[in-house]
Amino acid sequence: MSRKTRRQFFQAFSATLGAPAVILALKKTSQLPLSFSTLGCPRWDWKTILEQASRSGYSAIEFRGIKGEMDLTRCPEFSLGRVNQSLQDLKALGLRIINLGSSAHLHEKEPAARAAQLDEGRRFIDLAHRLSSPYVRVFGDKYVEGETQEETLDRVVAGLQELGGYAKSAGVTVILESHGDFHDSPTLLKILKGAEMPSVGLLWDTHHTFVSGKESPATTFSQLGRYVRHTHLKDSKPEGTDVRYVLTGTGTIPLQEIVRVLVQGGYKGYYSFEWEKAWHPEIDEPEVAIPQYAKSMREYLARVGVTPS
Repeated sequence: MSRKTRRQFFQAFSATLGAPAVILALKKTSQLPLSFSTLGCPRWDWKTILEQASRSGYSAIEFRGIKGEMDLTRCPEFSLGRVNQSLQDLKALGLRIINLGSSAHLHEKEPAARAAQLDEGRRFIDLAHRLSSPYVRVFGDKYVEGETQEETLDRVVAGLQELGGYAKSAGVTVILESHGDFHDSPTLLKILKGAEMPSVGLLWDTHHTFVSGKESPATTFSQLGRYVRHTHLKDSKPEGTDVRYVLTGTGTIPLQEIVRVLVQGGYKGYYSFEWEKAWHPEIDEPEVAIPQYAKSMREYLARVGVTPS
């Protein structure tokens, strides 16, 4: 890009995203593998998502809806007419898309419902290919009443194999999230071994395996570490029979231990903040929680020797 063309580009981009964000992009020289899910900022538009990511020191964004539209294939920002401009917006701020969070769940037994879930998975894989996103998240989700757990697990494995085969040619990896009824290492290991292929991996939601699975981070990673491609981190405190999500470092989730286990285990992926504001409107606003997570994680990573590269 020539100097004149580059100047013209940033002038145009500044008009769209704001001069402060552009200045931040030009000043960025090093980054940490930090991302956040847009589940945490359900009211932010495209401009705000990118500005906040850049300002807070993130290097990637995980998209789970924009302005309430959870089917990313329907978002205007990712339409064929706008996708190239959206990719330029990200590049100008030194950002990338690390994961697309689909809602596809693979436990469905009824043929029409199952077909709809697999179709969503394929549409998200196609979109991930266009956006150069390496990952698409799917769920196993639930055991089905009226059948054995093994029958449900076999169907989840078959779904992962089908989507993994489709994703391979697109250069995308389908990652199963530790979520719902599938939150413990033995169950997840059975699924991942059954669907073993390079284009299938695990999204380790560290909160679910610790709180629901009752596993220490070291136990989970020792069993599943070779499958972990991406992570979700968040903090919480017990509240009645449930938990309440709280700002990073103020709850009972051993986040520093999780970071240490990942780093010492050779994990090379992103540490993604999943602030469930869309599902829990009572928790802190994203303007507070998202910058605070980045600050805390920079400190945690520094303590185990990870500094900006």
